[in-house]
Amino acid sequence: MEKTLVIVKPGAVQRGLIGEVIKRFEQKGLQIRGIKMIQLTDELLNEHYAHLADKPFFGRIKAAMTATPVIVCCLEGKDAVEVVHDMAGATNGRKAAFGTIRGDFSMSIQENIIHTSDSIENGITELKRFFKEEEIFDYKLTNLGFIYSGDELN
Repeated sequence: MEKTLVIVKPGAVQRGLIGEVIKRFEQKGLQIRGIKMIQLTDELLNEHYAHLADKPFFGRIKAAMTATPVIVCCLEGKDAVEVVHDMAGATNGRKAAFGTIRGDFSMSIQENIIHTSDSIENGITELKRFFKEEEIFDYKLTNLGFIYSGDELN
C-alpha cells in the first residue's frame, strides 16, 4: 500500500469544504493515517514550492497558502498517489473534469482546493516534510475485504 500527502488549502477551509474533501477520500476507500491542522510558514512553503521560487506568481502562492491554517492528511491505499491525484483533477479548476474535487469546487488555477503528491517519491518526501513519524498511525481497517479483493491485499 502507498501513502500520499493531501493539503486542504485555505480556500477550501474558508469555504467550509474540509469535510467534503476528506469524505470523498474516505468514501473511495482510502485510509487516513494522519491528519492535522497547521499554519504554514514561509520556511515550509519555500521548501515545499522550491520549484516555483523563481516564478513571478510565487509571492501570490505564499500569500494564499498562509491566509488560514490548512489541513494536512496522510492517506494510504493501493496506488494511493495516482488515485488521489486523479481524484483532485486538473490543476486549473476551470478545466478539471466534473466529478473531481477541483472540477466540482474550483474556478481557479491558484485557488484550487487541494494539493496532492504527484509521484511516489514526492509523496514520501512531502509526508516527511509535514508529519513527524509518530503522527502517522498504523492501524487495521476491518472493512478492507470490502474495499479490495483478496489478491489486491497481498
